[in-house]
Amino acid sequence: MDVLIIEDEGPAAKRLVKMMKKIRDDISILDIIDSVEAAVKWLETFPKPDLIFMDIQLADGISFDIFAETKITSPVIFTTAYDQYTLKAFKVNSLDYLLKPIYEDDLIKSFEQFNLYQKSSKGIDQSAIQSLLESLNKVEYKERFLVKVGQQLSYITSVNINYFYSEDGFVYIQTNSNKKHIIDYTLDQLETMLDPNVFFRINRKFIVNLNSIHKIHTYFNSRLKIELNPSFNEDVIVSRDRVGGFKKWLDK
Repeated sequence: MDVLIIEDEGPAAKRLVKMMKKIRDDISILDIIDSVEAAVKWLETFPKPDLIFMDIQLADGISFDIFAETKITSPVIFTTAYDQYTLKAFKVNSLDYLLKPIYEDDLIKSFEQFNLYQKSSKGIDQSAIQSLLESLNKVEYKERFLVKVGQQLSYITSVNINYFYSEDGFVYIQTNSNKKHIIDYTLDQLETMLDPNVFFRINRKFIVNLNSIHKIHTYFNSRLKIELNPSFNEDVIVSRDRVGGFKKWLDK
């Protein structure tokens, strides 16, 4: 049986090979590959292996990216030390998974499943793989922010925030009900947390919600001036280096 191992940890790969050869005497290791890029190149160059052992975390990304780059028809057994992945999602048709450290009994069971796969002649469910890829690539943006109201704690949903701004060393939320609250995030942090289709950072001081923009005026030095709702107590200017991105964001 020809086996391809995609694993970026040398000791783990050697341990896996040793266990496989102890369990089965017909194992032939075709190659041991440590990256998504190398795996795609190998799979597009050589005949398909009988079985692939594929680590999820590789040197240059996650192994699911391999499925996005090339078609895999060989049965795959995933290996992972991380339980944050939805392991049930890996068990689609011929797919199985092993949690690291891998033990001999678990490896035996995976080979038993491989034997069942061979008898059934079922292929990999490519639509299930695609769904898994989409779910892993889906970015979840922050939906709520914890705030202090007097002596109590409450929360503000992102959809009810018209803009964020920094002032006197603090970062504030301005809500659509014209209330403001201090939050424990920097604007740099907020940029990565907020949905870029809804929020845009116009300068060092402001991140605005699309729905908060009341009017846009041309301004000197190729900049733009924005009237916000609720209004702010000083001019709100789109910095010159962000004007191009701001216009593209508005024109989506």
